[in-house]
Amino acid sequence: MIRVVVADDQAMVRAGLVTLLAAEPDFDVVAAVSDGLAAVTVAQQLRPDVVCMDIRMPGLDGIAATLRLCGPEVSEPIPVLILTTFDVDEYLFGALEAGASGFMLKDAEPEDLMAGLRAVAAGEGTIDQSLTRRVLREVVVRRGSGPIASGRVPDILTPRELDILLLLAQGLSNEDIAGELFLEVSTVKSHLARMMPKLGVQSRLQAAVWAYRNRVVEIPD
Repeated sequence: MIRVVVADDQAMVRAGLVTLLAAEPDFDVVAAVSDGLAAVTVAQQLRPDVVCMDIRMPGLDGIAATLRLCGPEVSEPIPVLILTTFDVDEYLFGALEAGASGFMLKDAEPEDLMAGLRAVAAGEGTIDQSLTRRVLREVVVRRGSGPIASGRVPDILTPRELDILLLLAQGLSNEDIAGELFLEVSTVKSHLARMMPKLGVQSRLQAAVWAYRNRVVEIPD
């Protein structure tokens, strides 16, 4: 069962999300709140598998709340999927930099939202496909390279970890990576668990962004 906290300041949207999730046998909405501070408080108390977070909320907004739940300084992060009406670059990149594992627009199809929440809860991360190329171009072209040059990657990662990172950056799931490399899925997860702290990231999505940012893989045309 995937335990979810829903945070959205619009009552009808919040109720709709709760109803949508309640209809799925593998979801359990443990709380529904209307602002970021309440989301942080209840999530820290209940430790859900994922928080479905709006961005624009009174008091503490969704990005600030995400930073408190899964930012770089958080020792035991709680995964966050940002779900918003606003297709705005600063919101998108701010959410990723705050530690969010996923970002989707509210006009996504219900099945895509369900898949996104499942992916984030499983530690895989997700992003609306219409936004992926913009994310890559932002981190590579506009925001420059990261602190680690690609030439030093072999000093940071083992050859197997690098293999996994390259496939991860192509959007492959753990199962697909295991099939490509003839490994068990549990082995892929173990490699990811050791690799992500080396990169200073907390999710598969952030690891993929790291790979593009540091020129480990080239941005698609």
